[in-house]
Amino acid sequence: MIAGIPIAHLHGGELTEGLIDEAIRHSITKMAHLHFVAAEEYRQRVIQLGEQPERVFCVGGLGIDTIKNLNLLNQQQLEESLNFKLGKQNLLITFHPVTLENGTSADQMVELFTALDQFPDVHLIFTMPNADTDGRILFQMINNYVQERYNACTFTSLGQLRYLSCIQHVDGVVGNSSSGLAEVPSFKKPTINIGDRQRGRLKAASVIDCPPKSDAITESISIALGAAFQQQLQQPFVNPYGEGGASEAIVSKLEAMELTNLLKKSFYNYQPDLTATC
Repeated sequence: MIAGIPIAHLHGGELTEGLIDEAIRHSITKMAHLHFVAAEEYRQRVIQLGEQPERVFCVGGLGIDTIKNLNLLNQQQLEESLNFKLGKQNLLITFHPVTLENGTSADQMVELFTALDQFPDVHLIFTMPNADTDGRILFQMINNYVQERYNACTFTSLGQLRYLSCIQHVDGVVGNSSSGLAEVPSFKKPTINIGDRQRGRLKAASVIDCPPKSDAITESISIALGAAFQQQLQQPFVNPYGEGGASEAIVSKLEAMELTNLLKKSFYNYQPDLTATC
C-alpha cells in the first residue's frame, strides 16, 4: 500500500469471530483496491466497510477450483502415500488453536480426544495445527495421542493433493478448520465444526456445529457417521462457496480492468441490497 501498488484482496468480508484473523482480514479490506469475494453476503459486507460496489466482485471460493483441477489419488495410492491403511470408517482431523480464547486450546483438544476414544474402530488421520499461539502445545498432544494408538496417524502437512484425496476417501472431517466449511461440502462429506473458531462463516447443510465438549463432539460424530446423515448428503445441497470457476472469473475481471486509477479511494456510504444474489 505504501509503495503505491494496487492490492487485490481475496476472500474478504468473511467472519471468523473466534480468531484474531477477523480484525486482520477487515484491515486488509481497507488497504485493498479490488475485492474478489466468495459469496454475496461477503460482498455486501465489504461494501458495508465503505468499498465501492463496482470494485467488489463475487466469484466464489478459490479452494473449489483446486478440487476440480487436481487428479485426486485413489484409495490404494493414498494409502501407499500415507503408509497407513484406511479402516471401515475414517475421520480426517484438523484442530487449530483458538486465538481469542487464551489458554483453552489444550483443554478443547482433551475434550476432542475423549470423544474420539468413543470410536475405537474408526481410523484417524490428523493434520497438525498451524503456527498460531498454542500450536506447539497441540502439536505435542497430538503426537502423544497418535503414538499410543494403532488406528491413528499424523502429518505436519499433507499438501493439497493428499489432503483433498483424504477428504474424498474418509467418512467425515472433524475440527475447526475453514476447509471444513469451504471445501469439504463439495465432496458431500460431513464436517463436525467444533467451537467458535469459524463462528460467523456461511455453512452448508453438511456442517454440524458443536461446542468443544466431549459429549457434544461424540454425539456429532455419531450423527455424521450414521447412515441417515450420510444418505442425506447424497441429495442435492448448496455449497455457499460456489461450484468453481473463481480463478477464471478473477483473471477475466483483471484483464478487463483499467488499473491506472485505482489508488485513490473514496468511502462508499453503504445501503444494503437485500435482493442481491451471487
